[in-house]
Amino acid sequence: MGRARPAALLALVTLTGFITTLDNTVINVALPTVQRELGLTVADLEWVASSYVLSFGALLLPGGRLTDLFGRRNVLAAGIVVFTVASAAAALADSGGTLIAARTVQGVGAALVIPASLAVVAADLPARRRATAVGLWTAALAVALALGPVVGGFVTQQWSWSWVFALNVPFGLCALLLIPAVPARAAPVRGGVDVPGVLLSVLALYLLTYALVRGGDHGFGNRPVPLCLGLSAFAACAFTVREARAARPLVVPRLLRDRFLTGGVLAQMLWGIGVNGVFFFTALYLQRVLGFSPTRAGLAFLPLAGALLVCTPLAERAARTLGAHVSISVGLGLVAVGLLYVSGTGLRADYWDLQPGLLLIGAGSALTTPLTVRSLAEVPATHTGMATGLVSAAREVSGVFGVVLVGVVLTRRERTTLRAGIDPRSAFLHGYDLGLRLAACCVLAGALVTLVALRPRGRHRRTVAREHLRETSVVTK
Repeated sequence: MGRARPAALLALVTLTGFITTLDNTVINVALPTVQRELGLTVADLEWVASSYVLSFGALLLPGGRLTDLFGRRNVLAAGIVVFTVASAAAALADSGGTLIAARTVQGVGAALVIPASLAVVAADLPARRRATAVGLWTAALAVALALGPVVGGFVTQQWSWSWVFALNVPFGLCALLLIPAVPARAAPVRGGVDVPGVLLSVLALYLLTYALVRGGDHGFGNRPVPLCLGLSAFAACAFTVREARAARPLVVPRLLRDRFLTGGVLAQMLWGIGVNGVFFFTALYLQRVLGFSPTRAGLAFLPLAGALLVCTPLAERAARTLGAHVSISVGLGLVAVGLLYVSGTGLRADYWDLQPGLLLIGAGSALTTPLTVRSLAEVPATHTGMATGLVSAAREVSGVFGVVLVGVVLTRRERTTLRAGIDPRSAFLHGYDLGLRLAACCVLAGALVTLVALRPRGRHRRTVAREHLRETSVVTK
């Protein structure tokens, strides 16, 4: 068994979280240039934009199971290699088909990287470092979401759209250099992959993600969308039946009876709906309503990321003082208040008018960083990959669902107000305000779920206290 090096593991987890999240948004600003240079249709562009998130979201559960079977180090290394090679292929693409295929393979690599890196946090880091690791990882995600449009626009304007993908290569190589810090497992976990379960889970998640992306762009009455939603529901039901009977299930059914895990997953989804809504549609609001340039719109989110970084060290201290269920609920409440504040900034706001709300969202999100660790508190070590795959899949789908849910509300309200004769800027603002208020309600529901689901049992409270005392004594010695 190798010896873990906490500093290197923190760097590895933060770096992998950053590069895999950046690819969700970095291409969006470059799409018009890609279309012109490669001669793509609008349908081709939709696949360029969505192929990454489709394969990423659909394969997170299998990625978690593979992590348990083959080890965190092996799966993480394989995922980084796949992601880096696919990024190089995307940078060299000379046709739409090649670019779409490379983006799809990027998603496959990311689906291996994320469950494995979170499993490293849960299993290989000392308890006192886990909240810090999750905090840095969450901050990396926020910074990546904020910087995606800025980086994509700057790189495309100054160099070429291909550099949007080529920049992943040195980051991937740096991540590979940090892989030896992950301890090698002494003996493999017995079992195998439930192939029918994998196929059913991939089908359910892929069709759901595709339907949400397609419905958000073209409306949920568009012909393929209801069919995909129905087939996704059927595949999900078949997957549930299969997992209850399988000898080697993709998700062990008894894990879902763990209220820490199920409550944490639900709270994660509700938080993701709100936060992804504010990132995506506030960027549009800044440009379409306030007239910000793409670069200035991206920079508006940097104080939010700064609040995450500054407040994250306080999150674990607050969890120990108040109890994780209380401190995380307070954080979600702050996020909801921030969303409500941003939704009321109006037509004549400037950069600084937005910052109180965005800072509340950042600080509140920092307080939620112990959520992942608490969700995995009672998961056996042999199932950490499975559980982190479930948490990651929930987060990824919630991101897509948040954009779609807020988008549907925004679009319908915008159309109604336009028909009433209101000017386009005001019509968009009406829809935007209503969508963010709905997102705030979802986050508040997450706060209530957290209060109930993460409330510690007596035995769990004593276990946490003993682990903390043991870690403190090790540091003292």
